[in-house]
Amino acid sequence: MEDISDQSFRLICKRKAASLLFSEFVAADGIIRGVEKSLKKMDFAEEERPFGIQIFGSEEESLLEAALYAEQKKPDFIDLNFGCPAKKIASKGAGSGMLKKPEKIIRICKSIVEALKTPVTVKTRLGYDEKSKIIVDLAEKLQDVGIKALTIHGRTKQQLYGGEADWTLIGMVKNNQRMHIPIIGNGDIDSPQKAKFAFDNYGVDGIMIGRAAIGNPWIFSQIRAFLLHNKEIELPRIKERIAVCREHLRASIALKGETRGVNEMKRHYAAYFKAIPSIKKYRNDLVLASNVNEVESVLNRILEDYT
Repeated sequence: MEDISDQSFRLICKRKAASLLFSEFVAADGIIRGVEKSLKKMDFAEEERPFGIQIFGSEEESLLEAALYAEQKKPDFIDLNFGCPAKKIASKGAGSGMLKKPEKIIRICKSIVEALKTPVTVKTRLGYDEKSKIIVDLAEKLQDVGIKALTIHGRTKQQLYGGEADWTLIGMVKNNQRMHIPIIGNGDIDSPQKAKFAFDNYGVDGIMIGRAAIGNPWIFSQIRAFLLHNKEIELPRIKERIAVCREHLRASIALKGETRGVNEMKRHYAAYFKAIPSIKKYRNDLVLASNVNEVESVLNRILEDYT
């Protein structure tokens, strides 16, 4: 979700019933070197609480220093990412690349927990590959050193995002009698029905939504309505999609200025309108738009043509 789940995106998700938000993951080295882009990624609004700053890195010293810096931002928790499978991250021993060295994960978590007053959580995967699915043992050890909650993606590092997520081991972690911290499941939850199945069959305390929220922030209110009231909410019609897309655009511009805000919104248009037939020509115009007036003009055309 790097360069996707920025503050403008998160605010939209929060307003559509997301209950807990994470920052984009932030490189520990970028934080301690004072890289502006890294520092900005840690900014958040009070509206976003409860909110966690998510950091990643491969070295204990830099992760500890970065966590201490992030704590000064006063998030509700600090999240350590040992789950990202991207080659540029994992090949350097960070993200899920750290799963090759579980003892190092434990050592890093212990030192950070002991140094911070803010709760520390972890996001990780089942293991590095099919032969090293270590999550059940790793979860116990993370809990023992003081990690307050654990998010588990139901794939190994080597799987990337291919195939189906395997929730079996997530359920084993949750149902381990030694475990008492919240366990959050992640992977392939893209509908209210799948969310309910995960809660009912694996007993998790929460579910994490990532890719399924891109262009569909309504998924949070849909899941909430289905879980609490057994009510199915229809997918939004074009008028509401345009209204939320506009809200997202304005938030992006307010945070980043018109040029950058308009450019960074281009990665979202295809997802907002993917369910609309014959939308391709408008989508291309949205991507080519260079300022807010041009974007608004295309959105007006879509609204007129489809309503």
